[in-house]
Amino acid sequence: MVTHQTGILADPVPPLARHLFFTLESSEHLAAALRRLAVMADGDATVIGFGHSLLQALNVKLDKLRVFPALSAKGIDVPSTQHALWCWLRGDDRGELLHRTNALVAALAPALKVVQVTEAFRYKTGLDLTGYEDGTENPVDQEAIDAAIDCEAPGGSYAAVQHWVHDLPGFKALPQQEQDHIFGRRLSDNEELDDAPESAHVKRTAMEDFEPEAFVVRRSMPYIDGDQAGLVFLSFAKTLDFFEMQLQRMLGFDDGITDGLFRFSRPITGGYYWCPPIHNGQLQLSSLL
Repeated sequence: MVTHQTGILADPVPPLARHLFFTLESSEHLAAALRRLAVMADGDATVIGFGHSLLQALNVKLDKLRVFPALSAKGIDVPSTQHALWCWLRGDDRGELLHRTNALVAALAPALKVVQVTEAFRYKTGLDLTGYEDGTENPVDQEAIDAAIDCEAPGGSYAAVQHWVHDLPGFKALPQQEQDHIFGRRLSDNEELDDAPESAHVKRTAMEDFEPEAFVVRRSMPYIDGDQAGLVFLSFAKTLDFFEMQLQRMLGFDDGITDGLFRFSRPITGGYYWCPPIHNGQLQLSSLL
């Protein structure tokens, strides 16, 4: 039976995670490396996503997959840092995640080379480091499957991955009402504010307000890298269009109003990935190799 990678919809997010990003070094050795990867990746503890350039190297065209777009508006730059392969390692022990990382890096060489590793973690009950809940409006149960899994290519899904760097001291220095208005929710009880400004994040990204409705499933987790801290934003959907519609509205492309999040946070990376289905506990790559 072919199905989706179960880690995509597993809730809550794991206590710990590692995001690995790879560039393509050798097309000649790529097929063999992916066969090794298919055996190691169960889609649950290890979720895998292929970038556009990797599929190009395999002479495979996937109509719904594209390179993450670099966007800008009113002094805000959203970069594209697309990679060939992304791996989301999920678990509860840092040492075990390290050993799994090393095994994957060795198995993928010399075809693919790891160029970035980010350690992420679950903060309290699944909060952003600001203290606000992430993914409050996530669809659940069958609605989550309908939003995240591509019914036209059974079991497949599309991931958008970004690193957002927060100015936490600057944010915490704001009055509580200003903080709440940035998100459009009260920190104390996570209730949506009736008087939230149009720049509030909840209004910029209300998934049911788009045409068509732009539902995605968010699986974001905080990260700390030296003195840098923020959120590894991660969303899954049956099409990348839905994430991109939300991002463009955050930038004010439709009405000139930018999302309040940009007052204290900026994205520094951005990539799109196709997450292939699973068959018999292994990545289903028969259409690629």
